[in-house]
Amino acid sequence: MEGEGEEQTSIWNKETVPKVMKIVSTRLAQRDLISLLLLSPWIHRTLISYPSLWLSIDLREMNNAGDRLIAALSLPRYQHVKQISLEFAQDIDDDHLEVIKSKCLGSLQDLESLNLNGCQKISDKGIEAITSCCLKLKVFSIYWNVRATDEGVKHLVKNCKYIVDLNFSGCKSDWRFRCSGYQENGEKAYSTGGCTKDTMAYDFMDHIRHLSDKSLQLVADNYPELESLNLTRCVKMTDSGLQQVFVKCSFLQSLNLYALSSFTDEAYKKISVLSHLKLLDLCGAQNLSDDGLSCIAKCKKLVSLNLTWCVRVTDVGVIAIAESCTSLEFLSLFGIVGVTDKCLEALSKSCANTMTTLDVNGCIGIK
Repeated sequence: MEGEGEEQTSIWNKETVPKVMKIVSTRLAQRDLISLLLLSPWIHRTLISYPSLWLSIDLREMNNAGDRLIAALSLPRYQHVKQISLEFAQDIDDDHLEVIKSKCLGSLQDLESLNLNGCQKISDKGIEAITSCCLKLKVFSIYWNVRATDEGVKHLVKNCKYIVDLNFSGCKSDWRFRCSGYQENGEKAYSTGGCTKDTMAYDFMDHIRHLSDKSLQLVADNYPELESLNLTRCVKMTDSGLQQVFVKCSFLQSLNLYALSSFTDEAYKKISVLSHLKLLDLCGAQNLSDDGLSCIAKCKKLVSLNLTWCVRVTDVGVIAIAESCTSLEFLSLFGIVGVTDKCLEALSKSCANTMTTLDVNGCIGIK
């Protein structure tokens, strides 16, 4: 009986476990997979034998992310990793990326997607180090990285020639400030700690870093097949820089210009060349008028258009959109007081079969 039990256990480990793991493993998050590796040698051996399970490294919001990433890339199972997410990960900086460049270069040869969102300790130096290892990179995101400058983008376009998806959202000026108080002798004193908005006055010094039109020029010159671009709150960019992207990146399908009030109608005069554009976010484009919106209307494949707080827009511009963009599924007119029922009539005639979401909250002219 004992020998029979051992044989059944052996069959279970050699045949049943691999079959079950093959089915279950594809449905599990990577962190769960890593936990399973510790259960038994059989499960460990089985999971490691499936290369497709180890094509991504997910360190989102994790502590000691820099050391964890170096350790992971040192393991044989991650030799062909294609995706790395460090979104809002802690404890990762330029030094970690320099170590990866020197010790783990081979593991990043197939990397296609790199998410550095919220990694605020990474600067141009780190961007140069990591992008020099990822020559096949297609997706690069550095949302809310206030240390990135045009120099970092210069390194990116030099090293990575196949980018199709870029997210520079929130890479805007970083304001250095000091909090002002008063010493007992009445002289003004400055400190960097212990300050709150309610108790101290901010004395803003100089804004020290930002992405500018130089970055847009670099993107336009080097990524003609770019499909997605997010420039949310990149406030130092101008009409001329954006036009360069329109002219040279004609395959764009998604363009996010959220909270960029600096762009004017002039910027959109050449947007019609984006014949593949499907998603356009212009929330907060306070200088956009009906003239600019009429130019945008020439992008006839638009599916999603966000005009929230585009306060200069009226029925004229929205009607132009309705008549030309007949595939619209999402349209936000939130907060636009210059539109009336007339634009709704036009939308009902042209987009009734496709529209799923229409936001007219705050549109006091609509009854």
